[in-house]
Amino acid sequence: MLTELLSLSEKLKRLREKFGFTQAELADKLKLTRSAVNAWEMGNAVPSTEVIIKLARIFSVSADYLLGIDDVEMISVKGLSSKEVATVSNVIDCFLENKNTK
Repeated sequence: MLTELLSLSEKLKRLREKFGFTQAELADKLKLTRSAVNAWEMGNAVPSTEVIIKLARIFSVSADYLLGIDDVEMISVKGLSSKEVATVSNVIDCFLENKNTK
């Protein structure tokens, strides 16, 4: 998995872009400056623990994922009905089964 090799700075940039945020937009959500976000993405600074938690919530990933403790990227099903969650789960199972048969 490619994300296993990514540093915190690379993960933050990739997640920000995946969610379609500019550095300024992410900074606004965190009530920080764009230069702070830029410094994290450049690897020149590291967000505080409090900010890591906020980032995890914004991007629907775990803090462990951001910090490289766990390499599993989570998919949030918040707001989905139980039927929709079951459908998503079935799709994931199909992908995993297909991957294991190759």
